[in-house]
Amino acid sequence: MRIPALVLRDGERKQLESWVRSSSVRAGLAQRARIVLLAADGVSNTEIAERVGVSRPTVTGWRARYAKDGIDGLFDEQRSGRPRQVDRLKIIATTLRPPPQRLGVTHWSSRLLAQHLKTSNSTVAKAWREAGVQPWRSETFKFSTDPELIAKVTDVVGLYLAPPENAVVLCVDEKSQIQALDRTAPMLPMRPFVPAKRTHDYVRHGTTTLFAALDIATGTVTGICQPRHRHQEFLRFLKQVAKAYPDTDLHLVMDNYATHKRIEIRDWLADNPRIHVHFTPTSASWMNLVEVWFGIIERQAIHRGTFTSVSQLTGKIRGFINGWNDRAHPFVWTKTADQILTKAIRKTTSITDH
Repeated sequence: MRIPALVLRDGERKQLESWVRSSSVRAGLAQRARIVLLAADGVSNTEIAERVGVSRPTVTGWRARYAKDGIDGLFDEQRSGRPRQVDRLKIIATTLRPPPQRLGVTHWSSRLLAQHLKTSNSTVAKAWREAGVQPWRSETFKFSTDPELIAKVTDVVGLYLAPPENAVVLCVDEKSQIQALDRTAPMLPMRPFVPAKRTHDYVRHGTTTLFAALDIATGTVTGICQPRHRHQEFLRFLKQVAKAYPDTDLHLVMDNYATHKRIEIRDWLADNPRIHVHFTPTSASWMNLVEVWFGIIERQAIHRGTFTSVSQLTGKIRGFINGWNDRAHPFVWTKTADQILTKAIRKTTSITDH
């Protein structure tokens, strides 16, 4: 005898259908909803079991639960016994210690720690979220040990915040070893909902070094590409900068790279007293604003480019500089010397305390 179709309660079909379609509902609940819907459509218990992939007693059981309690009967019943208590502080304390050497890993994953503490990885993940702990992340740091740290920070920041009158402040540096990379296949252009694509492998066609001077007041850049990265090329670039700003006092901000301090450079600066050099502290090249501009040209012109030769690469760089200078804007420094030094001292103290 054929079993009559299961009668659904008012308004519950829509909810059951949403559970079946949802990707966020637990698989067991979605499966039970499908069983009930098929039963409501008059499908036999045997056929439902075959379609859903469960036993016939499972089908009859969930039909009976729904007939008795409606949609609420499809949820798991409360299990007997006291739920296992997990010490959140223990999870965090264990996370902050290195894993045992026998595991051969550098940091915990939620599943590995859950297995170690005999709990669920969702419990571990929740504890991590609440405590703001992210074992999978790692950042780098470096602080300056320059004995003239205070003087150099004060000097450079003073130039940025209060430039000398009738003078130009230029941030000078070089971006070395820029590679002319050619992809092994043509790039695929961007399309709606599809980003541009390029092959992961490439062919190298040589390198160039970009010497650049950023005028912080206007944002314009004076640049030159050179095949090598020596004091001879740097001196040639300084002469180009001096020619670009004739009869004007120049204050050059640069880092402590050895090329910048060669005797040939010092002699040339001595013969050009209108040019003054200000060195950033060691390990603090981020204070040189031209580094910000190097990041811009890398993202906008170099990183996604394809170049079959160094000359093509240098042509692209020159074209970017020309276009940049047409739309340039001032580079504004906002941090005071006291703010920078306070943070540097705090970071140094925090590291040495450990």
